[in-house]
Amino acid sequence: MRVELILRIIGFIVVAIIGWQVGGMVSGRPNPLQDPIALRYVIGGAVAGGVLGFAIAPWLTLRPSAWARRVIRQLSAAQLVAGTIGLVVGLIIAALLAWPLGLLPEPFNRILPFIGAIVFGYLGIMITVMRQQDLRALFGGWRTRAKAEEAKEEGKAEEETPVLLDTSVIIDGRIADVAASGFIRGPMIVPHFVLSELQYIADSPDTLRRNRGRRGLEILEQLRRDTPDKIRFSDMDVPEVRQVDDKLVQLAQRLKCPIVTNDYNLNRVAVLQGVDVLNVNELANAVKTVVLPGETISVDVIQEGREMGQGVGYLDDGTMIVVEQGRLFLGQEIQVVVTKVLQTDKGRMLFAQPLEGR
Repeated sequence: MRVELILRIIGFIVVAIIGWQVGGMVSGRPNPLQDPIALRYVIGGAVAGGVLGFAIAPWLTLRPSAWARRVIRQLSAAQLVAGTIGLVVGLIIAALLAWPLGLLPEPFNRILPFIGAIVFGYLGIMITVMRQQDLRALFGGWRTRAKAEEAKEEGKAEEETPVLLDTSVIIDGRIADVAASGFIRGPMIVPHFVLSELQYIADSPDTLRRNRGRRGLEILEQLRRDTPDKIRFSDMDVPEVRQVDDKLVQLAQRLKCPIVTNDYNLNRVAVLQGVDVLNVNELANAVKTVVLPGETISVDVIQEGREMGQGVGYLDDGTMIVVEQGRLFLGQEIQVVVTKVLQTDKGRMLFAQPLEGR
């Protein structure tokens, strides 16, 4: 309250002096203090200016400073740095334009340079803050290419391309085995918004969703423990987009890197927007054992099938084998002959007959 009163007094004095000068100018007399008529204008202007300054001083000082402090607290460090850089660039552009604008006739040679500094300073701040991710990706791409060229000159291996992990592939869990096997050469990036979604799922009141979220967090911990040089947690974000899948696609476009997922819809959307996708389900199908009709394989019959007399077994890669008349061999490992290979939307299925029954 004491600071506000001091500011009001200062505002009263400053604006009263301005009102005094304006009153003297309005009177049109050369010596307004010695002219009774002109003195009325001077005193009236000073009083009006003082009252106005006393009233508006906090709105011109305290209110803007409080608003500025509130905004600064809400901004991240990256946004503050981007805004400062944009302000400097904008003022440099305005300074370069000040000389040609100063050649204009009065009063434009004095007004336009000042307006240019305000306009270009504001544009510099807004452009760098709103497009900071694009600028970071642009300069990051230049830096990466420069490092790659330098590495080539020094005979070093080029840095591997990173990949983005989505929520579904983390919850799935197979990414930990894929990463440990060395199939993913580059760093695996987990954006902060993916981690937040996992935490949100882990805190869900629904038991199934909660278990899935906790499994995802456990997989990340396993990745951090088993492959610490591969997993990276990043605070990169796309604030103008709300959906996590949309954020991933746009971030992949900016970084020019693929997305690792097993989400069918995300896969289709990313491909349509020109983003490379590494689908774990497609990888799993690609590395399954190739079996052709007529081949003989060994299978352990572990349960009954849907149809009468059928038995069911599985290969090491998880492929299901339906054995005709296999019910007679429950709990046994037998030799079977593959009769048919069926590809379904859920995966591959084999049909076979016991070799002993042929």
